[in-house]
Formats: sequence, C-alpha cells, structure tokens
Amino acid sequence: MAYAAGVDVGSTQTKAVIINEHKEIASRALTDTGANVIHAAEAAFEEALRNGDIREEEVEYVVGTGYGRYKVTFGNTQVTEISCHGRGAVHMFPGTRTVVDMGGQDTKAIRVSDSGEIVDFCMNDKCAAGTGRFLGAASTALEIDLPQLGPTALRGERAVKISTTCTVFAESEVLSWLGKGKKIEDILLGVHKSIAARSAGLLRRVGIEEEVTFTGGVAKNLAMIETLNERLGLEVNVSEDSHFMGALGAALFALDHILASRSPVRTAGGRS
Repeated sequence: MAYAAGVDVGSTQTKAVIINEHKEIASRALTDTGANVIHAAEAAFEEALRNGDIREEEVEYVVGTGYGRYKVTFGNTQVTEISCHGRGAVHMFPGTRTVVDMGGQDTKAIRVSDSGEIVDFCMNDKCAAGTGRFLGAASTALEIDLPQLGPTALRGERAVKISTTCTVFAESEVLSWLGKGKKIEDILLGVHKSIAARSAGLLRRVGIEEEVTFTGGVAKNLAMIETLNERLGLEVNVSEDSHFMGALGAALFALDHILASRSPVRTAGGRS
C-alpha cells in the first residue's frame, strides 16, 4: 500500500500525519519545534513512520505546511496552512463551512466551500492577543502549567475583564488582577473569554456559516471550547485530531498528487 504524508511545522509544535489511499489516518506524531526547524520536521516524520510501522519508501509524496513549511527539506512541495486547515476540517467534519484555527502565534478565521476550498480568510492583526501565546503569558504570570489553564478557568464564576490587546502587557494585567485579590480561576476565565471574543470578531469578518470547526493546538483546551461556544452561540466541532488538522490537510493534498500521477494522460483525440 502507498501512503501520503503531511508535515505541519508550527511556531511551537510540529505535527506529522501519514494517510493511506483510503484517506484514513495510518499514523501521526507530535514534537516540539524548538530552534532547529529542519530537525523538528525530520523528527516528526520519522516518529510518524515508527508509530505506524511504515517504511519511508512506502510514502510516495510529502507536503509541508505551517510557518516552517519550506524547512521540510525532504518534502515534495508546500501548501499554505490556511488551505491545509480548510481541507483537513472539511475531511474530518464534511459540514464545515467556517474554521477557526488557533495556534501558538496567530489565530485564523477561514470560510470554506463544501470541497474544502478557501472562500475567505483573515488573521489576527494585533500582536498575539487571542492566541496560544496569550495563554502562555497567563501561564507564566500565574505559574500554572499550560494543561491546567483550562480546568482552572472552568472553575471560575466571575470572569475579570482583560482589556489588553497585546501579549506583551498580558502578564502585567494578569498580575494586576491578582494583586487586587481576584481569584486565579476568575482571572483565567477572563483570559479565555477575551480570546473567545477576539476569535469571534475574526470569524464575523469572514462570515460565520455553520458548521464551525475548531482546529489548532488550543482546541485541546476545554475552557477555550466552552467560552468559544458561548460567544458564538453554537457548538463548534472539535476532534481528538484537531491539533493535527493542518498536517492532515497537507497529507490529503499529497494524496491528490499520488492519485493524479496514476490517472491516464488523455490526448487531444480523447484517447489515453
């Protein structure tokens, strides 16, 4: 069996997905990007091969995506992360018409067609407010591990208002609320609500059409899902593989190349 692969090199983490000819996920891998982007891409791909017990020569085509897509030196071509997240989201949830991709450094709102083609998109334009990095600043200020931010925020009852639009000042605002005696869970609930509000604003700019699918690493945060649902007035689609959606989309584009190469070439007279 032949396989296709997608490698999504993000600012924080690098993801690799390998799919078979039936568009089923055969293997996946996740690693920290770190300073050596080329190594991160290679490491994620190699781990995916091991996890699926797949030989490298069985992977016929590799597509790189993400901010470091040109560093996937073993890849055959590159596709933008916007196209890949749109394609992956529609594959996972066929009813998807709007995608919110929340990563470490930026948030994207994407409107897609029923085939996963991009209709419109926009990105956050005010520093990294409304992104994973914003949550990272809160994590540092409150000395709470990132995986605990969501569960802690869900215990909040009276969210404080986070007004800063820049991650640089997020830590000082969080500490300011802490100094005023506010509960940590209420501060974190306020942080999540602030991000949800900014994400909803981006989505409105492209036009919110149901279904909405949430992709990117922040989609693992339960409080982010809940506050986003509340802000949008609907339930966003979330998959266990939401973190891998960009890599999945890249793998689907890679499979397109494999299948196209097998199609008979037709002459002007219509014969192959």
